[in-house]
Amino acid sequence: MSPELRAKIIAVCNTKIAQKGENVGLSFYAFFANKNDNPELLMEAATWWIKTHQLDHFEKAKKIKDLVTL
Repeated sequence: MSPELRAKIIAVCNTKIAQKGENVGLSFYAFFANKNDNPELLMEAATWWIKTHQLDHFEKAKKIKDLVTL
């Protein structure tokens, strides 16, 4: 995983957890704006989420943060 994606995932997870608590769920789309301004990073996130870890569409932000910080 690229350092750029790792930093983005951690920042988004921290923000969502701070706003909505430990049980907040999110999808990999949460790391991107509604328009596709960085398709390479989006595909990296999708591959990591779907192929590498076979995660459900929505997962707990804490679980995602834990996966990227291991």
